[in-house]
Amino acid sequence: MSTEPPETTEDAEPEGAPAEGAQDSRAAQDSEAAGTQDSEAAAAQVSEAEAELAAQRLERERIEQRKAQRQAPIEAGAKLSGRAADLLAAVRAVESGEKPAATVFEEARPAPRRPAPEPVRRQPVAVPAEAAAPAADAVEAVRGVLAQGGAPQGLAAQAAAVLGEDGAEVLRADPWQLLRVAGVRPEQADGFARALLGAGAGPDDERRGRAVTVWLLEQAALAGHTALDLPALAAALGRQGVPDAEDAVQNAISEGDVLVFQDAIGEAGDAQEDEERPVRVLVGLERYALAEESLADGLARLVNSVPERGDAGEEWERAAASAAGSAAELIRAVAGHGLVLHTGGEASLAEPAALLDAAHGLGLRAWAATHGPVGRARFAAAAKGSGVATVAGLLSGAEGPGRDADGALDLDLLVVLDAPQLDVETAALVTESLPDGARLVLAGDPNVLWSVGPGRVFADLLAARVCPQIASRRPDPGPLGELVSGIGVGELYQVEAPGKEVVIVPVRDAGEAVHRTVQLVADSVPRAIGVPAEETQVITPGHGGAVGTRALNAALKERLNPGPGRFGGFDPGDRIAYSPAPGRTLPGRVVTADGEGLHLACGGEEIVVPRERVEQSVRHGWALTAHQAVGCRWPAVVVVLPGDATQALSRPWVYTAFSRADRHLSVVHGVEQALPRAVAEVAAKPRTTRLPVLLAPQVPALDG
Repeated sequence: MSTEPPETTEDAEPEGAPAEGAQDSRAAQDSEAAGTQDSEAAAAQVSEAEAELAAQRLERERIEQRKAQRQAPIEAGAKLSGRAADLLAAVRAVESGEKPAATVFEEARPAPRRPAPEPVRRQPVAVPAEAAAPAADAVEAVRGVLAQGGAPQGLAAQAAAVLGEDGAEVLRADPWQLLRVAGVRPEQADGFARALLGAGAGPDDERRGRAVTVWLLEQAALAGHTALDLPALAAALGRQGVPDAEDAVQNAISEGDVLVFQDAIGEAGDAQEDEERPVRVLVGLERYALAEESLADGLARLVNSVPERGDAGEEWERAAASAAGSAAELIRAVAGHGLVLHTGGEASLAEPAALLDAAHGLGLRAWAATHGPVGRARFAAAAKGSGVATVAGLLSGAEGPGRDADGALDLDLLVVLDAPQLDVETAALVTESLPDGARLVLAGDPNVLWSVGPGRVFADLLAARVCPQIASRRPDPGPLGELVSGIGVGELYQVEAPGKEVVIVPVRDAGEAVHRTVQLVADSVPRAIGVPAEETQVITPGHGGAVGTRALNAALKERLNPGPGRFGGFDPGDRIAYSPAPGRTLPGRVVTADGEGLHLACGGEEIVVPRERVEQSVRHGWALTAHQAVGCRWPAVVVVLPGDATQALSRPWVYTAFSRADRHLSVVHGVEQALPRAVAEVAAKPRTTRLPVLLAPQVPALDG
């Protein structure tokens, strides 16, 4: 690993990234409760895709038609006391039918608690790209209420889409429902409520408590949680000025705004004979509860339905014998199991490719799915002749084998690559789409950043040990492979890089970081490494700040593709990041613009973004965050670590950013000892999920 002095210009280095934007999220003020991670990309994308979220909610409602009855709640709770014990008792009374929800709490509420819908097996349908726009008169009615309350009238269309045709009446009756609009914070909703209600809009208004409870759980979802512990949620409510947090949660439960769960702690045999098992009480939103329960049921169905090998057993064994090493282990595991996990880096992609080749040789309908079109193109090159789609395209029907007469995917084997990027909703849709008897392989690198959306599906399954896990023994080659492998185990090695595969560029301040990044991309990397600027990607910790994606993209555009930006700030040839939905980023470039919209090329796909959606869903993309870059690789990568980025760094972040490079990695380094400390000591922020608890009674853990 070589070090280049700041004044030298010979070697390529990575682009800068702002620390300020690094963990940018609407939940930043409640990071203690929600465990917020870098989520500015997710928060921005959420506001850009409200229509798609509405469509996914409709999909979730269809899932409700497919799930078997949930098990009865665990009879436990000896370790609880105070309001938590009262809440647990209330939950039991409601779920047993002993009391209606409106009467179980200390104060009766007018509306009964809505029980959690029971998802059942349903026919998957393609998710529409956009829901119908709200009627013009509904938008105008909402605009009038917003104006009356002093809120930005530009929120009218979004509020009408979220609140429905009666949005104006909803806001007049409960102004805090404005919090359902992405980007609105409690203090802003408070001002709106005071303008509409006057002195009656106090912090103790139960409407405010319910709305803030839901808002906090939405912020927690942006940080990756599918639910929150009751004490953490109560503490966050207190910081938002809710005077009686437990009462607010109870109100939200009784109104059906949120759901409450009691999950047993520890193993069944841990408690003494005369003691009940302790439980943790969690609160969550219905959509994520349904998704996680549906996912657990779908995975249990796969695990418990071991494929019949019959006469094909010998053929599977011959296919495994013709492979080598861990590829043979993977083929044998898939032969006898409905669910298999496969872990490894970029070089390990050869093993799923060998599996698909073997499956095709056995006459099976086998497909692979990747996180995005760039990953699809890379895997298609490794798995020649195999069907490869994106996960989104597979679910929508735009790509892949299509659906059978029952609505399931028309295949026998599905290999999902980039599996750590699966959030609970997407993973639930994948498992629910598989026909009975199909095999599912989830493959990916467990060291990369988790999904932008809620959940940690791949990590939860690895920890649960409910199915075979095949770890690849194919290390990524060369100095870059050695560097990344060390980071994965918490060591930042000084690797030998005779071909300048890894170069460190020290910088003193933000201005120098931006200057050196532009110099590396435009001059040094093309000249010294032979990688053109259009194949070099800059990765930085966040969007804001002096060395964030916004600042770097502005500087790189000025140097690499200056222009007037006549179409929403873009010109033909601009590198872009297109976000069609929350958690999805497609790197690409602008081809042209016309009356239809902005024409993009993203990983071999041609996409037309309508003019009215350009501002919401397209950003310049010479510089990305590590979360945006997951699932992609480039010949050269410049990682920018400005001095103010120390709080954003973690081992998964560094691993993800550094492992995006194929041939060359430059590190614009201004964080001194914070980098090795982050690699050695800062693990992924924990996420609160329920998948292991939901799987445990359905699927026994494997021995060993």
